[in-house]
This record gives sequence, C-alpha cells and structure tokens, in this order.
Amino acid sequence: MSLYFAAEDLSMFGRDPWWLVVVKAVFCFAFLMVTVLIAIVMERKIVAWMQLRVGPNRNGPWGMLQSLADGVKLMLKEDVVVKRADKAVYVLAPVVAAVPAFMAIAVIPFGPSGNEISIFGQRTTMQLTDLPIALLYILAVASIGIYGIVLAGWSSGSTYPLLGGLRSCAQMISYEIAMGAAFASVFLYSGSMSTSAIVEQQADRWYILLLPVSFIIYIVTMVGETNRAPFDMPESEGDLVGGFNTEYSSIKFAMFMLAEYINMVTVSAVAVTLFLGGWRAPWPVSTFWEGANHGWWPVLWFVVKVQLLLFMFVWLRGTLPRVRYDQLMKLGWKVLIPVSLVWLMAVATVRALRNEGYGFADMALYIAAGVLVLLLLSFVADMFRSKGKDGKDGKDGKEAEGAGGPGGAPAAFDPMAGGFPVPPLPGQELPPVPRRRSRRERELVVSGGTDTHSDGSLDGKEASDG
Repeated sequence: MSLYFAAEDLSMFGRDPWWLVVVKAVFCFAFLMVTVLIAIVMERKIVAWMQLRVGPNRNGPWGMLQSLADGVKLMLKEDVVVKRADKAVYVLAPVVAAVPAFMAIAVIPFGPSGNEISIFGQRTTMQLTDLPIALLYILAVASIGIYGIVLAGWSSGSTYPLLGGLRSCAQMISYEIAMGAAFASVFLYSGSMSTSAIVEQQADRWYILLLPVSFIIYIVTMVGETNRAPFDMPESEGDLVGGFNTEYSSIKFAMFMLAEYINMVTVSAVAVTLFLGGWRAPWPVSTFWEGANHGWWPVLWFVVKVQLLLFMFVWLRGTLPRVRYDQLMKLGWKVLIPVSLVWLMAVATVRALRNEGYGFADMALYIAAGVLVLLLLSFVADMFRSKGKDGKDGKDGKEAEGAGGPGGAPAAFDPMAGGFPVPPLPGQELPPVPRRRSRRERELVVSGGTDTHSDGSLDGKEASDG
C-alpha cells in the first residue's frame, strides 16, 4: 500500500538577498510582539466585559496601552535571584522558554508562495522560508520550549516550582502526542509537510470541513500545550502558589509570560495554516472578488483568523472552570490519543482506497464495517471486564472479612501511620467525614417563635440525644 505525496516546488524560497531576509525576520518578530500586546489588552477587556467589570482604562485611550505599561513595570522591578538557585540555569531558563516561541513563525505563510509583492523594489514571497518538513520543524521547536519550563522549576531550589515544572512537562508531552497525530492526518490528506503546499491544497475546500475530528483534537491540544485555562495546571495558584515561575521576578518573569502569549499566537497561526485555509479569503469574499487572494490582502485574512482564535482562548478562560490534574491527564491519554489514532487510521484508509480507485460508496462501506468491528470488540471487552470485576469483588470481600478485627469488625485505620498520609488497606475503612446537616435537620429561623413542626422535631431529637 503506497500513499501519494505531492512533490513540493520550493524553488522560490532561499533566493532573497540578505537584507530582505533581515527585513522579513524583523517583520515576523514585530508581528508577534504587536499581536501579544493586543492580545493582553484584548484578554483583559473581554474578560472584564464578560464579568460586567470596567477593565483597564487608565493607560492610554480606553486603556489600550495597559500591556505596554505592564511590560515597563516588570522591567523596572527589582530582579531577585534566589540564594539556593543554580544561577546559570536559573537565568538561562527564561531564554530557553522564550526563544523557541519566536522560531516557529519562520515557516508560516502570510500569503501566496509566488512573487506577488514587492519590498523596496524586490519581488519576494510572503513567507520567511519553507521546508519540505516544515510542520516537523514546528513540533521540534515547540518541544524545546518544555526544557525552559522544566529547568526553571528545577533550578529555583524550591519545592513548588519543581512540582509546577514536572506538571508542565507531563502535560505538554501528553498533549503533544495527540497534536502530532492531528498533524499526521493533515500530512496524509494533503500529501505534504510543507506549510505553503498545505495551504495551496485548500484552494477548493478548507481542511476544517474535510478533517473536522483533527481540527477539534488540535484545538484541545493547543490549549493544553500553552498551559491556558481550563488546562493551566502548571500555574494553579490554588495548589502551587504560582507554579514553575514562583521564584522569578522582573524581566525573567516577563519572558515567561511573553513565551506563553507568543505560543498562543504560534499555535493559532498553525491552526489557521492547517485547517482554516491559511491566508485565503473566506468563502463569500473569494467567490465575487478575484483579487482577495492576491497582493497584500492575504495578510489581512490571516491576521483576522488568528485574532478569532485568540478570542477563543479568552472565551475559554472566561467561561470554563479549571479541571483537576487527574482529569487533565485522563483526557490526554485516555481520550485524545486513542481518538486521534483511530481517526488517523480512518484517514489513511480513505487515502489508500482513493489511490486504488475506489468510489465514495465503497469507502463508506469499508469504514462502516471497521467501525462495527471496533464496537463489537469493545462490547466483548466490556463483558469480560465486568465478569472479572465481579469475581474480584467477591474475592476482595472475603479478604476484607479475614482482614477485619476480632468478631468481624473492621480493622482500625490510622491515616497518618508512619508520619505521612497513607491509603486504607483492604478491610480498613476511612473515618466518617463530618458534613453539614440537611435542610430538614437544621433549625429554622423564623419570625414569631420557634414552634414550627420542624423545630419541634429537631428539639425533640436534640432532647433525646441529651
């Protein structure tokens, strides 16, 4: 079985003079920084609007310079270095976290791959560069940023930053697996790993319509990859007092925050490139305006799509509560990874059948048969699991009777045996948890006396207890 892969024509890249490469690199850097400044103000304004608050309104007109003021404030704050920290790694960790966040934008296309624009009289592409394995480059660069967070938690010489770094490492690794499977679905369908070629393949139909499951998986994984709510467990202040950046201040703390927002822009740009047509104009506009996808207009469509995805980040933060860490890991390992692998197999099967010349009806029949087989195997596995669980419960019951105290009473349980919390052994029971009385048992506070029926029953019960 062989899959067809498109032969990318990347000959238009790598021909720019050195000064034009510098101009493009500066543009990419400026685009990220300006987008981050806008995103911070937008987030605070939108969350304030959702919570019926005013939001920032002091710095600049309508508070639009609030993020710039925050950056100046952080740079002017005292830069504290923890005494017990590994100083070299402690100082280098924010740089390791921030620099890879800037690198991924190098292969994102802002416009067509042809020489349609002129910069200082030089015809060039609207992309810094492209690679035959551009998306693998993005995955590799994104994975390097994990080292900065882990090293920051370890080098601080404190317990809570270390826990936050470990949480972040486990979370990013878990969600990068499902993200890679979503990328692989795009690889198989487009026949290319080049970002410019993937956008060209979406000329007729965007991949959000052809690969909706991959899009949903990527949207969930990109929220988990950027440690944003509701998946911001590495920075859960209720558990860790701030996470891996607890011991950081001033410009080093600002670099961590900058890396987080730049990663938001990067993953949004990748989502636009893979599933939302990239720089292409939306469907109604492209039907009646031929010049919508030429000249400088593609930059506008690309920026609008990225801003919509950034709004989605803010919307999720202002809407959903934070999940527990075990729920976060369960979603990554037990839901996203299996679903992404099954969907990847389905996409590979469709591509193989299409290359062999099968029609749509035949492909639908094969896929339906595969789904029925999977459902049947799942049903059989559930039956055996339920039988095994019943037998195990019966055995555990006998063991619990043997492990009980004299006369069949449950054995005493000391939750702090050995000086630290321990789980109960078979046959031991947890002490009862004190709970609030129900509404009927509580005394009613009414005007005019306490001779109601519920009060009388409660008084009688209290008298009998006395």
